[in-house]
Amino acid sequence: MANFVLQVPSIRLRSFTVSASSSSNGAPPGGLGSSSGGGGGGPVIVELPLDKIRRPLMRTRSNDASKVQQLMDSISEIGLQVPIDVLEVDGVYYGFSGCHRYEAHQRLGLPTIRCKVRRGTKETLRHHLR
Repeated sequence: MANFVLQVPSIRLRSFTVSASSSSNGAPPGGLGSSSGGGGGGPVIVELPLDKIRRPLMRTRSNDASKVQQLMDSISEIGLQVPIDVLEVDGVYYGFSGCHRYEAHQRLGLPTIRCKVRRGTKETLRHHLR
C-alpha cells in the first residue's frame, strides 16, 4: 500500500484521512475481480467520515446494546478489525450492514469508520432497497 503526504501552507482547513488498499484477493482497485452489481473493479478499503454514509433502511429492530458496548470496548482498545460494507453509487455512499459497528463508532464520537467500498449502479441500489 502506498502512503501519500500532502503539505499545504498554514491554512485552517477541515480535513479527513482517506486510505486505500487493494482488495482482499490482492487485485488492485479498479482491476479484475469485479464485484456483482456492476460498476467494475473490486472493493477498496477506505476510511470514510460517518456523516458521508447514508443509512437508507429504517431499523426494523434495535441494535443489541451489549454487542454495541463490546464493540466500543474492542474498538477503543485495538481499533476496528472488520470494515463495514458500503455501496458507492454516483459518489454517494450507502451503508446497509455493520449497524453495530457503525453505532459503536457514533457513540465513541469517532469521525470516520473503515469501509469496504464497492461501486454499483442505481439498479444495484434499487435492489438493496427492496
